[in-house]
Amino acid sequence: MRNISIGSNDKGQRLDKFLSKALKNLPASLMYKLIRTKKIKVNRKRASPSQILLEGDTVQLFISEEFFDETKVDEAFMKLTPRLDIIYEDENIILCDKRSGMIVHPDENEQVNTLISHIKAYLYRKGEYDPAKENSFAPALCNRIDRNTAGIVIAAKNAEALRIINEKIKNREINKRYLCAAHGHFDKKHDILKGYLVKDGDSNTVKISKEPPKNTENVKTIVTEYTVLAEKNGLSLLEINLITGRTHQIRAHLSFIGHPLLGDGKYGINKDDRQKGYKHQALYAYMLTFNFATDGKSLSYLDKRTFTIDRSKIWFVGEFDL
Repeated sequence: MRNISIGSNDKGQRLDKFLSKALKNLPASLMYKLIRTKKIKVNRKRASPSQILLEGDTVQLFISEEFFDETKVDEAFMKLTPRLDIIYEDENIILCDKRSGMIVHPDENEQVNTLISHIKAYLYRKGEYDPAKENSFAPALCNRIDRNTAGIVIAAKNAEALRIINEKIKNREINKRYLCAAHGHFDKKHDILKGYLVKDGDSNTVKISKEPPKNTENVKTIVTEYTVLAEKNGLSLLEINLITGRTHQIRAHLSFIGHPLLGDGKYGINKDDRQKGYKHQALYAYMLTFNFATDGKSLSYLDKRTFTIDRSKIWFVGEFDL
C-alpha cells in the first residue's frame, strides 16, 4: 500500500484526473475498477472518480508496484542552460518573449530545446520546481505561437495560476495584439475581416473562404481586425487584433485578401523575400492585456495590466519610418 499526499498543485482536481497524471502506467479501465472495489481510497474512505481532492487529503492505493513509475522524473530539461527573454515574472506566472525558430512544445523532431523545457530548467535552477516533489503538476504554457512567430507566451508556475489563466483565455479576458508586415498597400487603413477557415491536417495549412464552404466539416468562423500603422516600399505595417484565434489565422486571412506576410513561404511566395534575408514570417505577438470581466481570484492583481514588447526590438519594424 502507498499513500499520496495532496499538495497545493494537486487540489481541485477530480480523483480520476489526478490519478491519470500521477500514475501514467495505470490503465484507465483498471483505475475505475480499483476505485469501485475500494482498492483506491481517499482519507481511508470509499471514493468516487469525480471526487474533488482537497489540499491535505491522502490517497491510499492498494495496488501493484508495477503501476508506480519510479523513473517519472524527466532529467532532460535539467541539463539545459536556460535561455529566456523574460519580460515579467512573479510567484505565479512568467511572460516570455519567444524568439522566432523555437518551438513551444516538444514534437517528433525536437524533444529538449523547446520553450517549455527552458522554462522548466530556469525554475528548477531557481528552486521553484522539482519534478521529484510533484505528483501531477509541471509548469505549463497557457498559450502557444508558431515556431517562426515570435512574441509573448504566458507560462504558469502553479496549478491554480494555470487554471485561472486558461479560464481567462477561454472567456476572452486576455487580449493579444500582433504586429506584422504585409506585402502591398491597403485601400482601407482599418477594417474588420470576416471569413471561414478549414484546417488541412495533412499539409498543416488552412484554407480561407468568404462564404462557408459546403459539405465540409470543422469549418471555423474567423474575424480579424487590422489597422495600418505605416507604409513604405510596397509594405504595410499592421497592428492585428484577433477577434477569433484560429490556427494560422493572421497569415492565411491576409494572404486570402492579397496581402501575404513578408517572409511567409507557406501562405505567400517568398523567394524574393528570402533573397533579401527574410527567412521567417514578419509576425510578432507584441502586446498582452489582462482585462478580467470576472473574478481573477489569486491573479486579480494582473487585471488591467498591459505588457508590451518594445517596437524597436522587433526586427521588421525597422523597415518603416516610425
